[in-house]
This record gives sequence, structure tokens and C-alpha cells, in this order.
Amino acid sequence: MRYFIELSFNGKNYHGWQIQPNAVSVQETVTTALSTLLKNKITIMGAGRTDTGVHALQLFAHFDIDYKLVEDEMKQKLNAFLPDDIVINAIFLVNDDAHARFDATSRSYEYRIFLGRNPFLLDTTWQIYQQQLDIKKMNEAASILLEYTNFKCFSKSKTDVRTYDCKISKAVWVLNDSKLTFHITADRFLRNMVRAIVGTLIDVGLGKKTKEDIVDIIKSEDRSKAGLSVPPQGLFLSKVIYPKGIIK
Repeated sequence: MRYFIELSFNGKNYHGWQIQPNAVSVQETVTTALSTLLKNKITIMGAGRTDTGVHALQLFAHFDIDYKLVEDEMKQKLNAFLPDDIVINAIFLVNDDAHARFDATSRSYEYRIFLGRNPFLLDTTWQIYQQQLDIKKMNEAASILLEYTNFKCFSKSKTDVRTYDCKISKAVWVLNDSKLTFHITADRFLRNMVRAIVGTLIDVGLGKKTKEDIVDIIKSEDRSKAGLSVPPQGLFLSKVIYPKGIIK
């Protein structure tokens, strides 16, 4: 039987989602907890990878077990076993061939910026002060992203992907008082892509680049032409969408 887990986590204390040697990851922490509780060696597959320090409002993962679980009871036990910065929101039975990564039809991210200084938001925002941003120009530049599909210019240089094509369906900045949030949705994302896009659009807001430059950067397929990768603590995986019919 295959189960999906819906979880949220604060990434401050983790080296990203994926299991890796000599570093604590979210995947490893959840895997260890599940394996201990179920008294089985459990393997879980996530909807995608997050980098060190990046958070998730919603992430799904799947695992297999050969007997039926009492879902709410299992959720409560797992939450009691996990550290406070990882929360299981739901566990539910899905079709045997459902896949948390490959069946996802879209993913959304938020990048949160605080325009000022706030000691209570240090772990969940990038704080910008003493600089004025032109949000209108940043949104004009962001809309250009919807016109292209090859985003090699925003990808981490050394990566093993087969294609740099992504279909972006939303890219917009929203200002609410001193909180500035970039919302982006696509069918898939490249490694470091959102943080590189945000860094490039910030350059537009500061007057260092124009929206015409964004076109040239995308067409160049050259990571060195784009802006810097912004800090990880402002980035949240916010939503993952699946087709209807995978839940049993």
C-alpha cells in the first residue's frame, strides 16, 4: 500500500530535504521516525528537493507499507516523534502507482522580503533596508518570464538535468506594508532557480538592470549574466498540485 504524507517544515536546522552524507536533512529525519514507529525499513520519496535553510509550507512525500494504517493515529504518533520544526499535516492512502515527485503537475514558491529590520523575522525573510525598490518595474520584468521556457540562465551551473525547460504560469510581486513577497508557479523548477530569479529581479528594482536585460539574460542561457542568488531563509515551497484521482 502506498501512502502520501503532507508536511511542513522550518528549514533553518536542516541541510535541505534530501538525504546526504554527514548532514542532517528533513528526509532523513522523517525516514528515521517512520521506520522506528512502523518497525520497518521505510523509504520515502519527496515531491522535490529544497536547499539548505529553505522552508516548506506544503510538501508531499510517499512511502510503501504492506498493511493498512489508521491514518489520524499515525499522524499523531509521527508528530509526537518528530522535532517541533517538522509537522505532519496529513497521511492518506493513494493509488499504488501514485508518485509524489513525478505526478506533481505544478509547484509554487514564495520568496519573502522584509523592507526594514525585524529581529523576529530573521529566520524567515531576507531583510533589505536603506534601499528603495521599484516594485512596478520588478513586476513588469517578472511577467516576461511567462513568455519563455528555457531557464538555463537561472540554473545552478553543475546539475544533471536533461532539460532546462520549465513552464512558468505565475510570477508576481505583492507588497503588503513592509512585507514584499514574490509568488511563482511552474510545472517544475531547476536547482537554485527561484533564488536566482529573485536576485535578478531585485537588480531591476534597484535600477541595475532593465526588463530588456531580462530578455537578453534568458536568451543568453548563461548563469553569470543573471543576478546573485538571494539568501535561502526567505524561500518557501508553498504549494504542490496533483491530478484528481490519485487518492483512494
